[in-house]
Amino acid sequence: MIQIQFSDKIVSYATFVNDIAASIVKQLKESREDPVMLSQRKAYSVFGRSNVDRWRKKGLITPHKRPGKVEYSTTELRRCQSRQQDYFP
Repeated sequence: MIQIQFSDKIVSYATFVNDIAASIVKQLKESREDPVMLSQRKAYSVFGRSNVDRWRKKGLITPHKRPGKVEYSTTELRRCQSRQQDYFP
């Protein structure tokens, strides 16, 4: 049996792969229901205004402007959301 050693525990390879697969399936289910674009108001309510504004200032997301509407790509927003501690310098 193949085992993988982490700093806090040892797990079997099968357990590791199953956990990774479960995580991927969960993320796919969540993203399948996402629209391609979110309005700025919806992005603020889902991801938090300060987060969206910070990501925009850093150039991590690109606003798409239409007459009377600002939209963001859901994919870009999810990618920024998955990054950890991007608010520290």
